[in-house]
Amino acid sequence: MVSLFIFLAAPSLFGLLRRNTFRAQAQELVSTMRMAAAAAAQSDRRYEVIIDITEQSFLLREITSPDLQQVLEEEIIVENNFSDNCRVVYVWFDDGEDTNEGRARFRVGHSGWQFGGKIVLLDEDEQPYSVLVSRINRMIVLAEGDVELLEPKTRGELPF
Repeated sequence: MVSLFIFLAAPSLFGLLRRNTFRAQAQELVSTMRMAAAAAAQSDRRYEVIIDITEQSFLLREITSPDLQQVLEEEIIVENNFSDNCRVVYVWFDDGEDTNEGRARFRVGHSGWQFGGKIVLLDEDEQPYSVLVSRINRMIVLAEGDVELLEPKTRGELPF
């Protein structure tokens, strides 16, 4: 009787653990971005969250060097890898730029995020989730689905 109960409960338990692993990894990214925004708002320092789509990793650094492309070891505050349960598919910035390879950089200073946008993640069931970064109010949220964001209008598309 006990082994039958374990046999029936095991798939549900393993599914729950996998979902929690995705949630934990996605929430770690959200927390890291929130930490960068909060630290920048309280100081004159600048921070950068780099999403490496090719390597399936991210890091948070305090920008101390004038060369923004070079990441110094002493600048790194958080460094983490994604797993098969949580993969980055692409990043879209609110200026219309997007990438599905290489590195995407979100920079934040005292006045807020340089660019907003979304980071699209897939869970182990290939379901999309979006980490939304707002440069207007500094909010960073995790939402189900590949959330559509408003695209910027060009000069000729303005209604006036």
